[in-house]
Amino acid sequence: MSAIRMRQICLVARHLAPVVEEIESVLELPVCHRDPGVGKYGLENALFPVGDSFLEVVAPVRDGTAAGRYLDRRGGDGGYMVITQCDDLAARRQRCEAVSVRVANEIGYPEYHELQLHPRDVGGAMLSFAWQAGARSPGGPWHPAGRGAAEVAPSKRAPLIRAMTAAELQSEDPERLARRWSEVIERPVRMVDGQRAIALDDATLRFTEATDGRGEGLAGLDLACTDPARRGLVLVSGIRFRLLA
Repeated sequence: MSAIRMRQICLVARHLAPVVEEIESVLELPVCHRDPGVGKYGLENALFPVGDSFLEVVAPVRDGTAAGRYLDRRGGDGGYMVITQCDDLAARRQRCEAVSVRVANEIGYPEYHELQLHPRDVGGAMLSFAWQAGARSPGGPWHPAGRGAAEVAPSKRAPLIRAMTAAELQSEDPERLARRWSEVIERPVRMVDGQRAIALDDATLRFTEATDGRGEGLAGLDLACTDPARRGLVLVSGIRFRLLA
């Protein structure tokens, strides 16, 4: 089975600065990188290191962006993208063609290549497959984080939050959504604690019923937390963060 890891989760916010401040305060995560390259999409961003992965927040800086339309459609801040790291991107492209999933955007550099899939063809959130030279095992370089991926040593990473262990996608029909993600990713759906789940190499994708009135989308993120007193549920930028052992 080809390797696939949940390397980056992207949130979208109406305004960037207050969300950055809240993540720094509530989750005690430091900003490690801001990518000026997202400006061509009408966005600004900030990235935070979470173990060997990254949490990103983007916000529109002009009218008419895809991110802005997504904010309007979901009624505010929330989850936006699930970016996975794969060893064989050619196989991922072939699979997308086989199951009628369009590539909405393609990012290409000598050391990094990413396929951003059309959310209408997959559902729930924008799913991306990415390949990074020199990063076939956990950790290592990661182009979207700039030099931040290499410079944030374990000793400098946030002591409270150590890893992203699961992403939760909600839908009025979670069974259908789970089947579709399974078909695209080529990983089976299993029932775990009464919920449908797909296991990646380092994390889990969980599919639940939408009950908050916001419809289908990326609604939650499980984080490994080192402080027992801080464990529980917190809401930041429209995302339910579960701080777990």
